Amino acid sequence: MHFFNLSAVPYATALAIWALLYFVVYPVVVYFRDVKGLRRFPNMSLLSGISYVPFMILAHTGQRSTHLAEMHKRYPVIRTGPTTLSYGDPAAIKDIYGHGTQCTKDKQYLVTSGSHFHLADVIDKSDHARKRKLLSSAYALKNLELWEHKVADKTARMMAHFDKMCTKPLLKGCIPASADLNVDYRAWSNFFSLDAIADIGLSEKLGFLDQGHDRITASRMDGTKYECNFRECLYENAHKQSLLVWPYSWYSTTNKIADLIPFYRRMGKLGRDWDGIPLELANRRLERHRAGEKLDDFFTALMEDKNGHPNNLEWGEIVAEVSIMMNAGSATTAIALTNVLYQLLRNPDAMQKVQTELDHAISDDEEEDIGQGVVAYDRVKHLPYLRACLDESLRLLPPTPQGLGRETPVEGAYILGQFIPAGVSVSMSALVAHRCERVYPEANSYIPERWLGEKGKELQPFFLTFSAGARGCIGRNISYLEQTVVLASILRRYSFALPFPGWEPKRLETMNWLVGEMPVKVWRRQRAAVDEDYWE
Repeated sequence: MHFFNLSAVPYATALAIWALLYFVVYPVVVYFRDVKGLRRFPNMSLLSGISYVPFMILAHTGQRSTHLAEMHKRYPVIRTGPTTLSYGDPAAIKDIYGHGTQCTKDKQYLVTSGSHFHLADVIDKSDHARKRKLLSSAYALKNLELWEHKVADKTARMMAHFDKMCTKPLLKGCIPASADLNVDYRAWSNFFSLDAIADIGLSEKLGFLDQGHDRITASRMDGTKYECNFRECLYENAHKQSLLVWPYSWYSTTNKIADLIPFYRRMGKLGRDWDGIPLELANRRLERHRAGEKLDDFFTALMEDKNGHPNNLEWGEIVAEVSIMMNAGSATTAIALTNVLYQLLRNPDAMQKVQTELDHAISDDEEEDIGQGVVAYDRVKHLPYLRACLDESLRLLPPTPQGLGRETPVEGAYILGQFIPAGVSVSMSALVAHRCERVYPEANSYIPERWLGEKGKELQPFFLTFSAGARGCIGRNISYLEQTVVLASILRRYSFALPFPGWEPKRLETMNWLVGEMPVKVWRRQRAAVDEDYWE
């Protein structure tokens, strides 16, 4: 006979009462006390002022920023959680992210960091200044242009694959046969960005473009090795974080509990696999450094200053910097490359204009001198319409659309003229900023011309793709270099077609705005005669 343990009843009851008080009553009391004065702002949903659960639910749709963009058409400020505010007016960019702001990166960067901070997640301003000084010379455009040959090499390898995949030209008014959609441009742009940043940063030849896949060897802390797929590990790790990070104070616990559920457990396993990739790459590069190889790359900038004196960084900090370089240095550029080709294929007038500009700037003789169809950066870096096409795609489809959280200081801060007390996380989504009709008329349309001339310069303060201020993306220059060389080279050499008119790729917002497969038909382009007076 089984007897019910009556002694357990008081404990279960006490636990239930505690849970009710802590998770329901206490948040409601805090909401109505409104010590921070945030009830003046409209809630994202009925319970957003009380709990972060609505935002977590929204995160699971993969459309956080698109949802906020729609809401911000009505509300300039939205309360997305008990102590988080989302802003919709681009004028707030200066207050939140500008050089003079006293706001610091919020606790999301703390709870998702590893044992050591890297440049992108370090919160302390003095520590950030130290790191930025350490790496700024390596990321300077004048140095990056010295490494253009690495970008050109990877571009040539990608184009060698495209040459093999070329089909017969598509007849006007026809759609491609399924067999001719033989290039997943999304995958190959990512193979390019990974191979390029590994070579630039670590003098490492990953060989993804040669192999046609991203299988890689990684290592654990105990030195054992394993194989995994680079992209899958990287993106699923970020995906899990994007779903569970709110509220920040509960992330560690929520993350562990989530691993009991198969959906999250798989992402967690891939996230742990990801940790071993930068560790293995850093170990390989360290062996070469110790062997006396003199290599000109980012790793050398981590190990020693420009005079050759050792920086004496902790190994964990070096691995952290390698990790963010391989992560942010590849993912966003690959997404951007995919998006700009997609936008040009959907907007043939813009495609014709940029190809005409390229044909005018580069003669066939110059292309042969460069070799393998790769366009020299120096020949195209100042082409206005090419840059406008890139910027308009980055505006319309920013690779990182989420609002990057900043915490108000102990003395509080004024944002859009309103006082926000200490400890509030404030942010503005790049997608939201770029959909403001007051700044960007016809904001949902792809219009590269908006970036030309003086009007284009006036838009720069409201361009949030690379964030802004002192914490703006340090890799901006290298991303533009890679995008410019690749786009100019492939548009000169090929024509592309999407599966059918109106086709759209799948998109999922995690920490970045991931793009699904983009199958295209590719064939060698027949160039029209260049009108010498076209741009006069």
